[in-house]
Amino acid sequence: MASLEELLQATRFMNEGRRAFISRVYSFALNAHENRKRHSGVSCFYHSSETAKILAELGMARRTISAGLLHSILKDTTVTPEELEHEFNKEIRFLVEVATEAGNIHYSGGERHMESLRKFLVAMSRDIRVLIIKFADRLHHMRTLDEIPEESRRGIATETMEIYAPLARRLGLHKLSREMEDIAFRHLERGRYEKLAAWIKKKHRENKHPLERFRKSLLRHLAKAGLQNVETDMRLKGIYSIYQKVSVHRKELEDIHDVFAIRVQVETAEDCYRTLGLIHGTWRPLPGRIKDYIAFPKPNGYRSLHTTVFTGDGGIIEVQIRTHEMHLKAEYGPASHFAYKEGNKDLEDPQYSWFNQFFPPPPADEKSQLQLERQYHIPSWLRGVINLKSFITIQTDPASHLKSDFFQRRMFIFDRWGEVIDLPLHATPVDAAYEFDAKRASHLYGVKVNGKLVSIYTELKSGDMVEILTKESAHPTEKWHEHAKTILAKDMIRQYLDSRAADSEKKRS
Repeated sequence: MASLEELLQATRFMNEGRRAFISRVYSFALNAHENRKRHSGVSCFYHSSETAKILAELGMARRTISAGLLHSILKDTTVTPEELEHEFNKEIRFLVEVATEAGNIHYSGGERHMESLRKFLVAMSRDIRVLIIKFADRLHHMRTLDEIPEESRRGIATETMEIYAPLARRLGLHKLSREMEDIAFRHLERGRYEKLAAWIKKKHRENKHPLERFRKSLLRHLAKAGLQNVETDMRLKGIYSIYQKVSVHRKELEDIHDVFAIRVQVETAEDCYRTLGLIHGTWRPLPGRIKDYIAFPKPNGYRSLHTTVFTGDGGIIEVQIRTHEMHLKAEYGPASHFAYKEGNKDLEDPQYSWFNQFFPPPPADEKSQLQLERQYHIPSWLRGVINLKSFITIQTDPASHLKSDFFQRRMFIFDRWGEVIDLPLHATPVDAAYEFDAKRASHLYGVKVNGKLVSIYTELKSGDMVEILTKESAHPTEKWHEHAKTILAKDMIRQYLDSRAADSEKKRS
């Protein structure tokens, strides 16, 4: 069980008043859970305190951490929502009630998967902090999965692999998604997991000292160049991520060069490019392995420079270069505590202010919606979560659509002006058109991919530059619907086709 001292030590950027609030909630929750135990004999409060500690480590604000301490109190104790509001405030009551509601939704497979997922997303869309609480709750459950009956583990691991981990990755919560994936993989594919874990352990033993020599040499060069406040650490690729490269991308283990990566954190974006130039001036880079996610961020906000170099002693190492702020966002996504760090100390709960950009109040009209999306840079897939229309209108094989679009591995596509979108693997220009501009997409008649005219049903590849060609007389067809892969494209095409069919019926009658 996380003690109060451990919990407070894990918090960041908090004054004494906010720490005192968490202390009061901790005491209340501990007393409410007194003598209440799980079937395993462990105190019910053990899980709540560890969930809150994960939230604190993520950099969440006091109310979110407090809701983590209380997230199961309505289910496990006699405390009522009214008591929570009286003891603390309406916001705490709201977060705990919605977290409790979301906690009653479970993966069921088949057709029921759609309805379970829809309910989960509806609960989440009421306040994204609830999703972060559920991620922390699920991560601790995964860490203690060995303590529950074996017959229940596989279902929890499957639910984590198919819903929680992919959604965390889409939001940029890489630290959480990596750990959840690896634990779930261990329970679902223990033989493969243990084989890869043994291989990684062997590789680490072989490369530990050469990589440390490279890191120290790199730091000396950066110091000599006058770069200040530089931090470095070693990133070990997740076991499940390596498995994906082997099984999905058909790579041999020895051809995977990013099992280990040196991460370099510097002060500014300019320093990132200076560092990249210094590295390439000292070590020979591998051709085709340089990626600039600062100039072209991933749709989930990830920014960094990646390069892979020969170390000079027979080794190959990936180097990731980013600012300290970019690093926080790369690890914690929207849970990174930027609002507070950037001086908004007069806000009652700055973390809540930052999260509002993902789930703001719905606008009154379409023009306001467009302004809202531009102001907050809301990804199109997250807009689908907000309005939820696409989950309701897809009627045929909904679970299949969701798994192939919403939670699928993604690729990145560019338009001619450099805007980047993420699409599921095997998506077509039809999908890209609706992601870039839904109104123009309805008049799609041709497409250029990397400067060449191709069919609008061509399967796209990551990194493709797509130019959408339109004309007023072009309109969606059943064939468009057949070849579309994303829920957004299928939904909008179906709306048009149904509307046209309804108009034809009216004319006949």
